[in-house]
Amino acid sequence: MPPKKPPIDTDLVRQFVNDAHTDFDSVKNLLEKEPALLNASWDWGGGDWETGLGAAAHMGRKDIAEHLLQSGARIDLFAAAMLGKLAIVQAVLADDPSVIDEPGPHGISLMAHARKGGKDAAEVVKLLRSAGKPAKAASKKSKAKT
Repeated sequence: MPPKKPPIDTDLVRQFVNDAHTDFDSVKNLLEKEPALLNASWDWGGGDWETGLGAAAHMGRKDIAEHLLQSGARIDLFAAAMLGKLAIVQAVLADDPSVIDEPGPHGISLMAHARKGGKDAAEVVKLLRSAGKPAKAASKKSKAKT
């Protein structure tokens, strides 16, 4: 294996993730300066980890998210929901329906991410609405039995 590069400067990671919420030009410039930022994560505290893609996803910044994905970022369920990638969300929910209740960065729900996708994610919103009702009803029934 070739020797690894030193870790990315933490201030640069924080800036990249922070800027990926809203500043497309900065994201492009920072990636040009340090391509390894693409999949870097920032810990906001308490285990609240976020990547640039995660930041763009919960803000509904499709332009930033798509640029990061085209650059090789690893997609996650929350970004897939915001981008309206129905097949990905369906596959994950089919494998494990409980993910519908898992929080994303900053505790933001999967549904909130999908809603940020607007009309392009309308089918994902519809899927999550239909999938959430039975899961919550089943959860209430199991709690009632205990």
